[in-house]
Amino acid sequence: MTAESTVPTPAGQPRDLGGSPLSVMPRHSGAGGFRLPAGRPAPRPDSPLPLIVTDGAAALPGSLVLTGTPHQPLLAALLVAASLLLCPQPARRLPGVLDDLPALCGRVAVLWLTLAALVAACAPAHALSARTLLLGFLLHTATGCAGRGVVHRRRRGALRARPRAALVVGPVATAQRVAAAVLRDPGCGMRPVGLVADDPGGAPGGPPVLTTAEEVRRAVVQNGVRDVLAVHPSVLARQGPLLRALAESGCVVWELDADSPSYPDVTFPGRAFPGRSYPGRDRLAGFSCRRLPTGARRPGGAGKRVLDVTVSGALLLLLSPLLLACAAVLRVVGGPGVVFRQERIGKDGAPFTLLKFRTHRPADAHESATRWSVADERRMPWFCRFLRRTSLDELLQLWNVFRGDMSLVGPRPERPYFVAQFSQTHPGYAARHRAPAGITGLAQINGLRGDTSIEDRARYDNAYIDDWSLWQDVCILLRTAVALVRPTGS
Repeated sequence: MTAESTVPTPAGQPRDLGGSPLSVMPRHSGAGGFRLPAGRPAPRPDSPLPLIVTDGAAALPGSLVLTGTPHQPLLAALLVAASLLLCPQPARRLPGVLDDLPALCGRVAVLWLTLAALVAACAPAHALSARTLLLGFLLHTATGCAGRGVVHRRRRGALRARPRAALVVGPVATAQRVAAAVLRDPGCGMRPVGLVADDPGGAPGGPPVLTTAEEVRRAVVQNGVRDVLAVHPSVLARQGPLLRALAESGCVVWELDADSPSYPDVTFPGRAFPGRSYPGRDRLAGFSCRRLPTGARRPGGAGKRVLDVTVSGALLLLLSPLLLACAAVLRVVGGPGVVFRQERIGKDGAPFTLLKFRTHRPADAHESATRWSVADERRMPWFCRFLRRTSLDELLQLWNVFRGDMSLVGPRPERPYFVAQFSQTHPGYAARHRAPAGITGLAQINGLRGDTSIEDRARYDNAYIDDWSLWQDVCILLRTAVALVRPTGS
């Protein structure tokens, strides 16, 4: 569990310690007057059905080596069914057969070794020989590669014949360079039809430069634009509303750095999830690119809610004597009013009342809503300091979780005053509200508590949302529990 800041900052405002640019687009604020066509479905990904059918059919030639084995039709059917279930999906935007080969070989090897173990267990006298296994593996793999090669070639040929219209967003010189490279490489499957920039200048020739919202809208409608290339790091902050509007109109937005040879693998500092890289890294005309999340993904669902209710309910029952004892001591030490209620912003920007044990008394409601740090901790009664340093003052938020206002794991909720302020100054901060607020989160277990960088917190919170899984919630809860055993203060 985490606690709010207890370290005063100059002028009562939070300090921003800096950080790298966010990789999640800020929410569309409606600024700029963009009125792009809505309701268009997003480009449909390639259907996995051809690859599934190809992998299932590839198992048939390999099953011929089982001739003479008892129950050969049943074993062949099992091989085909397992091939359908373990169909490896391409990892690249426009894959080739060699890109699929390592995953395909691994899955085929697992299938044949499992089949050999099954035959040896059920009919030891007819165990498959090493020669049979090797021949079956080679036939299965060769047929699978040939089939996948045909599917990938047809898809690339269709994109070459009918490339998707794209807009390039960024400084004119950089956008022109990227657009020229994409046009020279028909294998990209994209056709730049316009450059979106603030300055209409640039070298003559190439796609037209679009500088107004009406020009962008006309280009999207007339050309059926389905892809957007953001080609400079500053684009995410400066053109956030436009990118959001384009994404909502059915476009796929790609981040591309034209000035760097490649994106390094991005892992979370502090090794919360060691070796975990940013998903979706790919290449486009030799440039390293990645598809940007649009903020549509929302972690949650039945599994997360069941975990929240189960854990919060059990903890409320187990810790009820401790809660009563804290309330009693706080009543004696600090006087009446042991519960502190404050409005916070939760999922989808909806306000809710957060509960805590009262460890300080603001001068008035305005100070409570707008002061970033509380009064000097040294002036607090000893028991209030103890509650804050051990995070015991946060235990009442288990009731918020049980009631459904919050989740155990998620971005920490903030007051409306600071939400409005941070949403204006930190790109990506508003996108945190696409998930339920939490008592603890990925930012908190990486040391981003109290008076720390708001930009870093937003980046970690958005990374948590983009990579959400129930197991990640469990890992964060376990790391939080370990941190509570050795508290270091709020």
